[in-house]
Amino acid sequence: MATPDRFPLPQVSESTRKPEWLKVRLPSGDGYERVKSIVRRTKLSTVCEEARCPNIAECWGGGTATVMLMGEVCTRACRFCHVKVGAPPPLDPMEPIHLAQAVKEMDLEYIVVTSVNRDDRPDGGASHFASAIRELRQHSPKTVVEVLIPDFKGVERDLTTVAEARPHVVAHNVETVERLTPTVRDRRATYRQSLKVLEYLKQRPEKLYTKTSVMVGLGETDAELDQTFKDLRAVGVDVLTLGQYLQPSQYHLRVERFVTPQQFADYKKLAESYGFLYVASGPLVRSSYRAAEFFMKGLMERERLGLAGNT
Repeated sequence: MATPDRFPLPQVSESTRKPEWLKVRLPSGDGYERVKSIVRRTKLSTVCEEARCPNIAECWGGGTATVMLMGEVCTRACRFCHVKVGAPPPLDPMEPIHLAQAVKEMDLEYIVVTSVNRDDRPDGGASHFASAIRELRQHSPKTVVEVLIPDFKGVERDLTTVAEARPHVVAHNVETVERLTPTVRDRRATYRQSLKVLEYLKQRPEKLYTKTSVMVGLGETDAELDQTFKDLRAVGVDVLTLGQYLQPSQYHLRVERFVTPQQFADYKKLAESYGFLYVASGPLVRSSYRAAEFFMKGLMERERLGLAGNT
């Protein structure tokens, strides 16, 4: 966990105060309240709440959610992330089936399953992911299952374990441009390794859709973002989400700039020119974003009907 003497306190200035376009209403609505009730009763750990996602009401009310496997303690210390860092507890072997039962009760159209990094596990938790995917597909066959996975240290055996369980979409986030990666992410998470993970998954015989996310506002340049878009398409990434980095605490990396909605629109247009199937780009866009998930669900339905094909 980050400590005051490890990361100096940033100075708050007008340039780092949230602009109007980042202010959102408190979540409400019948759909939101129903999912919230089930989450509380089943003790699911959701990224929607842990990360204080601004889109929680829209997602929960619209039949999507993001849940976190394998506990709430991570073995890596990325400087943008608010997840606890330390020695994680043992895995709960019943977690995959409990998750599947809760998702069935929530009657979700789309579920994103992610996790902390578990470098303490021999396979990084890949087999646990695979168990969760299989249980979800058995209990909720109409629900689209996306997994947002760690890099598993780039070990192809562990990536294969996840792919063979056949999630509908597999995501792994590069998070930022190559130059900033050593500053933003844990030293074990490299930009090139993440590209190799995405490339390997895309080339698998399961023909999975691949997805990644990039945060802006960390000091990247437009030229660096352009190169990142090119790199991601070169390894076959299908879906890209771009969103504003927000500093989760005074001990994390400060926001270098707030990107305007118009700039996000320009980034979207640029990224789309490289051939992504879909690009979600906006201040409040997160790696799990309902608009992107809605697109993927529609794409798979058209594919089922023989009206579209995988790339």
